Amino acid sequence: MANINNVTEFIFWGLTQDPIVEEVCLVVFSFFYTVILLGNLLIMLTICLGNLLKSPMYFFLNSLSFVDICFSSSTAPKLIFDLFAEKKRISYAGCILQLSGVHFFGCTEIFILIVMAYDRYVAICKPLHYMTIMDRERCNKILLGTWVGGFVHTIIPVSLLVQLPFCGPNEINHYFCDVHPVLKLACTDTHFIGNLVTANSGTISLGSFVILLISYTVILVSLRKQSAEGRRKALSTCGAHIAVVIIFFVPCTFTYMRPDVTFTEDKMVAVFYTIITPMLNPMIYTLRNAEVKNTMKKLWCRKLFLDSNKK
Repeated sequence: MANINNVTEFIFWGLTQDPIVEEVCLVVFSFFYTVILLGNLLIMLTICLGNLLKSPMYFFLNSLSFVDICFSSSTAPKLIFDLFAEKKRISYAGCILQLSGVHFFGCTEIFILIVMAYDRYVAICKPLHYMTIMDRERCNKILLGTWVGGFVHTIIPVSLLVQLPFCGPNEINHYFCDVHPVLKLACTDTHFIGNLVTANSGTISLGSFVILLISYTVILVSLRKQSAEGRRKALSTCGAHIAVVIIFFVPCTFTYMRPDVTFTEDKMVAVFYTIITPMLNPMIYTLRNAEVKNTMKKLWCRKLFLDSNKK
């Protein structure tokens, strides 16, 4: 297929065409992105400075916070900047780069959430063997596997897209470059490629969602054997994970399980998995986790004590 590409840039329609709503969105999403950055950085600092990295759960939570920052940064800064702009432009190369970032970090986050579910399963169902099964070397290999998996997934849609010819129009009814909206602009039949993309992204989204639901069902069933205190702690941790899974996977499954079809609602749904979930993660994991909260308090008390001694 000859790649006759006359398009050097794309134009986003954005979330809305209403200037007043755009002003509200500017304030709201600027606040959301600030919370994403500060909240996830605070978790990472707490885990690193509080010596929690030796625990597999916090080792993966640290990685999740880092991926959340990268994932939201693939779309949020451009969205916020475009709310100022009269025309929401992105270069062809920038579009491909943004699409790559969304799929790479999004898929990596999916795999990390699966790993965290497995970690909770081992901790709750096989507590005596937990540190043997989840030793540091194995955790490092598992984490590397999540990043490799995200990269392999991303190769498929990107390699298919860069081969397509674009000769106009160049307007995307979205606020970021995603596969299906961009496919609609190609000057060739993209039905087969759209189905391949759906098979790739849709299978990962729905398959991972089902795996996670089964995992947490097994965990919750096994809690009957735990003491009352053990059940309370496990339910608190698993409840936080399940909340993240539902908010993240339901919109993803809605978007990527369909064939090559786009709806105007897609961009509103995308807000949930590109911005809302990365923002809620630090709140859910800190407010529902006593160990993280206690470590934060100790670190801040130590800092205040050292600062007062310097004066």
